[in-house]
Amino acid sequence: MVNLVWLFLLLSGIVVAGINGNINIVTTAALSSAQRAVTIALELIGIMALWLGLLKIAEEAGMVRLLARIMRPFTSFLFPSVPKDHPVMGAILMNLSANILGLGNAATPFGLKTMQGLQSLNSNPDEASDAMCTFLALNTSCITLIPATIIGVRAAAGSQNPSEIVGATIFATGVAMTVAIVADRLLRARFGRDSRR
Repeated sequence: MVNLVWLFLLLSGIVVAGINGNINIVTTAALSSAQRAVTIALELIGIMALWLGLLKIAEEAGMVRLLARIMRPFTSFLFPSVPKDHPVMGAILMNLSANILGLGNAATPFGLKTMQGLQSLNSNPDEASDAMCTFLALNTSCITLIPATIIGVRAAAGSQNPSEIVGATIFATGVAMTVAIVADRLLRARFGRDSRR
């Protein structure tokens, strides 16, 4: 469906430019945007490598296990069907840590690992478990304290103050995460399998 939306936008832009006699603008914009995208992507490699390296060092140093112990009451509340010492809790924490640091791309592998672990605990593999739904809600709405990727994009685009979005980002993502957790708890109480046991 999204591909159809993009195709419609692209074709309608070309048609409108052709009708107005500005078809050369489409070509110029396409080429300059492609070049800018490559430049920004290359500049983001350094930021991503730095934070991924720090996350890997934290994982190897045992900080994930320490964080898991500290966060156990929170994760037990959010994921009551997952055993407290199950390895998937570490993957959940790594995913949330990456999201908190604003590293959506770094969070993706941990998110996939988490979903695989939660699926192994799922008693009905044809449906998403309550824990999987909770994780998806957290993953998509997680609070971001350091929006590193966005700061990097803004810096690469020539922003005079690329970090000025930090306050607004913390507020917006904090509200989003609060709403996601409240909605998850309300819907789980009403429709979830945990509530029917």
